[in-house]
Amino acid sequence: MTDSSSSPGPAPTPEIDTTVPHSARVWNYWLGGKDNYPVDRAAGDRYREIFPGIIDTARAFRHFLARSVRYLAGEEGIRQFLDVGTGLPTVDNTHEVAQRVAPECRIVYVDNDPLVLAHARALLTSSPAGRTDYIDADMREPEKIAQAVAEPLDLTRPVGLMLMGVLGHMDDYDEARSIVRRLMDALPSGSFLALADSINVGAAHQEAARNYKDSGAVPYHLRTPEQITGFFAGLEPVEPGIVPIQRWRPEPDPFGPPAEVATMGGVARKP
Repeated sequence: MTDSSSSPGPAPTPEIDTTVPHSARVWNYWLGGKDNYPVDRAAGDRYREIFPGIIDTARAFRHFLARSVRYLAGEEGIRQFLDVGTGLPTVDNTHEVAQRVAPECRIVYVDNDPLVLAHARALLTSSPAGRTDYIDADMREPEKIAQAVAEPLDLTRPVGLMLMGVLGHMDDYDEARSIVRRLMDALPSGSFLALADSINVGAAHQEAARNYKDSGAVPYHLRTPEQITGFFAGLEPVEPGIVPIQRWRPEPDPFGPPAEVATMGGVARKP
């Protein structure tokens, strides 16, 4: 793996604040990971006590990411992926799913969290035929991201842009839409956007989100279904469109149908 944001030499160990919950660590806890601390587990448990469906939601996000990457690599022939706001590595990361379909896939992960950076350097390794990079950048600076990915990716060829559960961390919806548009503007025609975020359906979900904000963690803002659809403006959604993510090209499950979750998303092509 290449880290295009670092200088030669050993990577510095990030300072880890274990006094306040950390969104990536809480998410890791909900997914059954080990990269979390008591403060994260306490915040995650409080959220789950109010809204037990958060565990199903976390899993549904992961399954949707895997299905969308398999679709893009397998059916659309996408060989380059840009995963912005990747979070802590867990099972079936973007590069693992894509390179199982096509080992030559190139993947660039983008995050601005030093904890995520440290884990990415250690865990996000590419297949020999492909390439995996990590770029330290803030999604609020899409032009900086576009400039940084121009070397590891070929921006004359289509790219799959992944935005999974990250735009909810922005309170200003217009700014969030602008970020999506500017990132897609930097990618060539034939590129795809795969995006999902949670919606403000259900009193328990909204109460849990309000309590989470008071915990000291970075808040997560629930959107309306219309706002999620608005992120895809100017793009061509593939079937079945912008829908609850458990209904987007579901795969057979021997344990029965997937749980219903208050999260919407889809995949759309840049014309």
